[in-house]
Amino acid sequence: MGQDGKKRQVAEAAFEKVRHLLDSETPIGIGTGSTANCFIDVLAESKIDILGVVASSKATEERLGHYGIELLDLNATGILPVYVDGADEADPKLNLIKGGGAALTREKIIAEASVQFVCIADDSKRVDILGQFPLPVEVIPMARSLVGRALVELGGDPEYRQGVLTDNGNLILDVHGMSITDPKGFELAINQIPGVVTCGLFAKRPADTLLLASDTDILEFSRDA
Repeated sequence: MGQDGKKRQVAEAAFEKVRHLLDSETPIGIGTGSTANCFIDVLAESKIDILGVVASSKATEERLGHYGIELLDLNATGILPVYVDGADEADPKLNLIKGGGAALTREKIIAEASVQFVCIADDSKRVDILGQFPLPVEVIPMARSLVGRALVELGGDPEYRQGVLTDNGNLILDVHGMSITDPKGFELAINQIPGVVTCGLFAKRPADTLLLASDTDILEFSRDA
């Protein structure tokens, strides 16, 4: 099965997992990226009448709008029962690296505001130790060089993602060459650098459930297991 097939398969599995939460009175959160897009497609095809969605990016808002799905403001919804999003890497404790699509800050905000975070991906995204995928860090423009030097001091090799501006008007530094054995500690250390908005480590608020599509089936992992 190709990557597109796996993404569709895991999106369908996630839909079935959260279906009991989908109704005309309940808001949900949806993230950004190709796998999250598949979930939006499945949701739209289901024709279920939902209250609406808090989206993690303008790109996701556009896709939801294409289907006529109501867009909601997190400030108005308050706590969400569930957030569905993809990941670039996931370790056995369901710590994640996210931000390949440069939406990490809004993704992190919605994840923090959600009771349940369901992460969906294909099985190539599961790793023993995070860091093979470059870690995105969202940075206020005037602090790019300052943050870059600090990231080098932390043992990383930051690279400016040319031509990318986040929905918040900021820049992305991708940190290469890391083996992240203490995800929560490293997340805290990066987020304390002046000029950092946030980093793509989701360890303080990891996923609750991880659904992975393999060539033959859907693998499910729980943080409580």
